[in-house]
Amino acid sequence: MLKPLKNVITKYLLLKRGWSPQQNLFYGFITYIILGAILLSLPFFQKTSASILDHFFIATSAVSTTGLVTISIFDTYNFFGQFIILVLIQLGGIGYLTFTTFMLLSTTRRLTNWHKKILSTEFTLPVTIKIKDFLKSVILFTLIMEVLGAILFFIAFKQEGMETIEALWSSIFHSVSTFCTAGFSLFNNSFMDYADHNFINFIISMLAICGSLGFIVITDFGLMIKDKTHILSFTSKIVMYGFIILLSFGTFFFYFFEPSITALGSESRFLTAFFQCMTAMTTVGFNTVDFAGFSQAMVLICVILMYVGASPSGTAGGIKITTLTAVFSILKSRIRGDKHITFLGRTIPYERLYIATSAFIFYTIIIVIGTFLITFSETFAFKDILFEVASALGTVGISRGITGDLSSFAKIVIIVIMFIGRLGVLTFGLAIWSKNITEKERDVLKEDIAV
Repeated sequence: MLKPLKNVITKYLLLKRGWSPQQNLFYGFITYIILGAILLSLPFFQKTSASILDHFFIATSAVSTTGLVTISIFDTYNFFGQFIILVLIQLGGIGYLTFTTFMLLSTTRRLTNWHKKILSTEFTLPVTIKIKDFLKSVILFTLIMEVLGAILFFIAFKQEGMETIEALWSSIFHSVSTFCTAGFSLFNNSFMDYADHNFINFIISMLAICGSLGFIVITDFGLMIKDKTHILSFTSKIVMYGFIILLSFGTFFFYFFEPSITALGSESRFLTAFFQCMTAMTTVGFNTVDFAGFSQAMVLICVILMYVGASPSGTAGGIKITTLTAVFSILKSRIRGDKHITFLGRTIPYERLYIATSAFIFYTIIIVIGTFLITFSETFAFKDILFEVASALGTVGISRGITGDLSSFAKIVIIVIMFIGRLGVLTFGLAIWSKNITEKERDVLKEDIAV
């Protein structure tokens, strides 16, 4: 009886390893979404019923760490349903295969070529960082930050008068959701009730920034602390400089030019401006003011920040700061007539420039197509639709209040866009159009399956 089962498992693994790394990521995340949607559809996990499309929407939003919701998480799902959502957020946040590969390293201390290919596809690592060190840093740093966040949230919620059990669960849920920049909340109005709560604003900002800066930067800094001779990678420097500049840029505009923020008192004005900029750029998706009340100019600023996102190999979405830097460097070099494309005195390899420009173009095309499709079925203002699409593709999760009122067609479009945003536009394209490996390569992989 065990032999036929073993044969089936072997054939499945062989089929799975016959896919390209991009296809493995594609089908891996789809599997998470389908299983999550099926579980959420069961009455056992619900307080009130909802359509199967809404369950798929929530599952996709959780796995993609977006945070857009068509129904109330707290009012629709019971504790067990909320726990399922939390697991999906965690799986989506740390990435496909990260946990299982970490367990493999813990037991066999060996990575197969198949694991290395997929991980290298999901996390674009600089040559100075080894995959083993990177994986250990991902798991350890995630655990430390989420535990720390849960403790701090618990203290804050208890100070606000929450019951112990409610405060404990809310702390755990929001800590994971924040660090994974998922934007899911058990509060129906996000964190608008805590707009002036400095401590809670600090907790969210700390977790979101640490998560969105990316595991590459954290690993790089950790290696520098451990080994004084280690030099920060070029990628880490780009991410840090770009993040600080964009965060300062966004905060400046929100502080001085958004009427709903300039009307606030001096004590909360800067905090509110910073938080809304931070939530858009880190793609954490929480808000302390209503984005529906923002002026058109600030809507555009939000779209730009959501479009860019933060760091590669982090929990944030967007085209990434590294891609923006590469495109900017191309423009600068062409204007100046330079023969080589450089940034911070370093020449950028043409291979990276090709990837960056392809991602930039593909990402923009998807936003245009997504916005175009939704305008056919919806009567919302164009800026609201564009904002929704940018939020979905950037896996941000903030909205101008139209998500719950979308038609079934528009919800399906947003589901697809959120999935593409989590997978990555180029990974999605390669998964769709790339061919499976050859039979010769398939035979070589049989050795890995036995490990």
